[in-house]
Amino acid sequence: MAIRELLEDALDEPSIGLTRSFSWHATPVGIAALWLAGQAPSQPPYADALKEGLLVGLDLSREDREFHQIPKGLVLLFHS
Repeated sequence: MAIRELLEDALDEPSIGLTRSFSWHATPVGIAALWLAGQAPSQPPYADALKEGLLVGLDLSREDREFHQIPKGLVLLFHS
C-alpha cells in the first residue's frame, strides 16, 4: 500500500490531538499533521508543526519529515 493511501486511511480515524493549525494523527508510517488553517502555505510549515506538536506532547524535532498533498489537504509527515 502506498504512503498516500495509508495516510488517507489513517486520517479517517480519530485524531490524537488538535492544535490551532493542525489535526494530529498516528499512522502506520509516522505522525501526520493535517493542515487546518485555511489555504496551505507555499512552503511546508514545519516550524509551526514543531511548535504546535509540543502542545499535544509530541517532540518531533529529531524526526525525518516530508509532506504530501492528499484530497483532505496538506499533510506533514514525521517519521524515524
